[in-house]
Amino acid sequence: MINIDPDIARNIPDAVLFACSMNAVRSPMAAGILRHLAGRRIYVESAGVRTGDQDPFVTIVMDEIGIDVSRHHPVAISDLHDTNFDLIVSLTPEAHHQALELTRTQAVDVDYWPTLDPTLVNGNREQILDSYRTCRDTLFKKIKGFFSLDRAANL
Repeated sequence: MINIDPDIARNIPDAVLFACSMNAVRSPMAAGILRHLAGRRIYVESAGVRTGDQDPFVTIVMDEIGIDVSRHHPVAISDLHDTNFDLIVSLTPEAHHQALELTRTQAVDVDYWPTLDPTLVNGNREQILDSYRTCRDTLFKKIKGFFSLDRAANL
């Protein structure tokens, strides 16, 4: 059950795009989290400035909180069939730059959430997974608060 304050519900966008550099880690996590929290209330996509490779650590840490992103395939912003979003949340500087370019031709809000790249962490498997968990948990809290959504998933 989604609990949305009626005053806040008027301000929730109908369509959101999460954008990062390669659409392999941060933006697919963010999109999966928002889909989980909002259900069908918000249309959610993710894309990158360019496409990367599917990252198995993303699937592992998202599975830990009951969100399946295993069918995600990275896509570039330029390859999206529809770019009519109410909000683009950029998670990296280069994605933010590209999102701002879209505002030249479309009326879309852009919000920049600088998000650390967990792929930059070196160490053993558990240390790497911990960096992905930190990224996931940070995005979860930010999304839950920003969109004022409440669902049974607790971190």
